[in-house]
Amino acid sequence: MRGLYLITNDDPIELLLAKLEGVMANGGVSVLQYRRKKVTKEDQAYEIEYMRDLCKQYKVHFVINEDLELAVQYGTGVHLGQNDSPVSEAVARLPKNVLIGRSCYNSLELAEQAVADGASYIGFGAIYETQTKPEAKSIGLDILKAAKGKFNVPVCAVGGLTVENAKEVIEAGADVCVVVSDILGRPMHLIPERLDEWSALFQATA
Repeated sequence: MRGLYLITNDDPIELLLAKLEGVMANGGVSVLQYRRKKVTKEDQAYEIEYMRDLCKQYKVHFVINEDLELAVQYGTGVHLGQNDSPVSEAVARLPKNVLIGRSCYNSLELAEQAVADGASYIGFGAIYETQTKPEAKSIGLDILKAAKGKFNVPVCAVGGLTVENAKEVIEAGADVCVVVSDILGRPMHLIPERLDEWSALFQATA
């Protein structure tokens, strides 16, 4: 598990799906996370099924944000915050081949517990200030270096990441960079070029 981890935004669903089709066809994304908190539960069903099948077609990991029950319902992976379901419960209830991630903020202790409970990957952030979660405080790069040396699961960095500022993040130990606006915030015709820039960055820091 290495590369770009893309989280959905709140674009109108037709626009978002068109962008995701282009993203998947271009390649370069390892994981897609479904996070659409402004969408009703009734409308989420179509979106989740569509994105799950799209990811399956392009062999991209698919996870649902914070909702273990939805992940169980659709047989997908899940990303859990510290106030969500236990990682151990997700491991027990989900298929063996899906991803189970845990937000660890800036804590090696939380990461150690997540790994012990069976998490597939651990997330740290916010690395930089981000408009997606403006309340999140920047944590710097030292935690990534420490986590990379301590754990044998992929280390994910999240928060304000762009091609321009991610080189040092990857070099510090991030296997995966989590983004939203740096891809989906762009006009559709500019997304392939940005994905190519990300792919080149990961290749250069391999």
